Amino acid sequence: MKHSKIPVAQSIVSLCLSKGITQVVISPGSRNAPLTIEFTKNPVIKAYSIVDERCAAFFGLGIAQQTRKPVALVCTSGSALLNYYPAIAEAFYSDIPLVVISADRPVERIDIGDGQTIRQKNVFENHIMYSANLYSEIVPVETITDKHLIQKIVESRRHNEQEINKALNMAIEHSGPVHINVPFYEPLYEMVEEKTVTPIQVAPRPIEQEITDLELQPFADIWNTASRKIVLVGVNPPQVIDQEIIDWLGADPSVIVFTETTSNIEHPDFVTRIDNMIGSLDDEGFKKLQPDILLTFGGMVISKKIKAFLRDYQPKHHWHIDVKKAYDTYFCLNKHFELMPNTFFKRIIPKLEQAASKYKSYWLSIRSKRDQLHTSYIQQMPWCDFKAFDHILSAIPNDSILQIGNSSAVRYAQLFDLNKTLQVYCNRGTSGIDGSTSTAIGAAVATQQPTTFITGDLSFFYDSNALWNDYIPKDFKIIVINNSGGGIFRILPNRDKNTDGFDTFFETTHELTAKELCAMYGFNYLTANNEEECVFAKDQLYALNDQPSLLEIFTPRKINDEVLLNYFKHIK
Repeated sequence: MKHSKIPVAQSIVSLCLSKGITQVVISPGSRNAPLTIEFTKNPVIKAYSIVDERCAAFFGLGIAQQTRKPVALVCTSGSALLNYYPAIAEAFYSDIPLVVISADRPVERIDIGDGQTIRQKNVFENHIMYSANLYSEIVPVETITDKHLIQKIVESRRHNEQEINKALNMAIEHSGPVHINVPFYEPLYEMVEEKTVTPIQVAPRPIEQEITDLELQPFADIWNTASRKIVLVGVNPPQVIDQEIIDWLGADPSVIVFTETTSNIEHPDFVTRIDNMIGSLDDEGFKKLQPDILLTFGGMVISKKIKAFLRDYQPKHHWHIDVKKAYDTYFCLNKHFELMPNTFFKRIIPKLEQAASKYKSYWLSIRSKRDQLHTSYIQQMPWCDFKAFDHILSAIPNDSILQIGNSSAVRYAQLFDLNKTLQVYCNRGTSGIDGSTSTAIGAAVATQQPTTFITGDLSFFYDSNALWNDYIPKDFKIIVINNSGGGIFRILPNRDKNTDGFDTFFETTHELTAKELCAMYGFNYLTANNEEECVFAKDQLYALNDQPSLLEIFTPRKINDEVLLNYFKHIK
């Protein structure tokens, strides 16, 4: 097997393999040639080639999202690296492990006018778990005879190996992005038959904290005396909470469990549509719902309504469970349990008692009424975004992966009780629209399950380079809701649609369609302009598996906000 002649490239790939990192997304370039050679020549490595670095980074993020293992990203020097930043920020806030490996010019070439050269050292410092800045290596130490120079090279190599180990371990231990910046001297393309290095290996260590029964007891005592508790679950990977814990939470009459589309846990007594429940409550209703204890776990919460409620009607106690971090989202956080949720519940449940309470039963009765009103409203509404979501969300096959774009797409999905066999994902770390399609495609590549991606038009066109790769599974489906602009800006509170330039600078109206993109990238293309066409097209969409398929659903631009606002009036 051939190897790059440059030792540090060999060390990086060798240490990646030692830690189970076997997937790499490479964007073309010259300065990163030693890394490209070393990764692609190794038969254990699965390497993907994606030209657009922004898409490449989100593609890798999608793979890591599914495998829950670090994915390496490799790019050349200069502005190529900066295109990774949106995905790095998403990975940072979504706890997804990415290993960014950037080629660079040697330090003495920075800021002297060399082409394709920027200040790459610590460029991601605000959104990175660790930045490793390596030393350049010119030639293998075996070819040097000067003892002092040999000593310097050995020390330099040891530094590099320690830094690589530390960065990779941080990605694994803390489940987040890290950056390894590697300056290379030319020549870049030379190869050797045998490896010339055997790097030091430093194993990663688990970071979960311990907690004693003595430490837990005061919190158990508070729980046992409270009659109103809310458990709120944010973004949560599937199958990480044991069913016995879910059942225990669902059986407690003093506990309401609020979940979102991205929470990926299910129980018949959990409230899955938060905004339907609280969207039209008045002050009296909010006071009845106000909990004594708020217990949260999982990542970011989508619902703005639950955030506003809990900030205005704060619980006496807010406890968050997460091995890594706790955000004071509701301005009343007073305990962070640095544990995995499963670990926390297994430790504390034996100490807890189910309080006599009508709290849950009262709100489940409200939920039942709201569900009936939801159904009656949909039956009478005209063709619009809301109606389109009702059709497409019910059409997704069992046991599929559902990826949802940000902005209005994921917020509409929040209003529906989704198929319980689906696994649901959305880039909610930064809630950006910029890489949703690329992430969905990377996730589809990584999983064996059929994947559907639902997105709005602006998000889709923004990330259309996501389709520019050879890895998209033939059963991959995209559904684009095209309302000819950024429809969410009509829905947001306090917006003024009569503001000068609203159509141009906020809603950004357009007349684009996905038809030509589908022709260029080899997608089946389907359209629907009304409810009747949607019913037919959604069946067609899932019957086509000869190549990836896209269904573009066209909805009226100007009525969606009125339909949605009237919905909350109706369910009240």
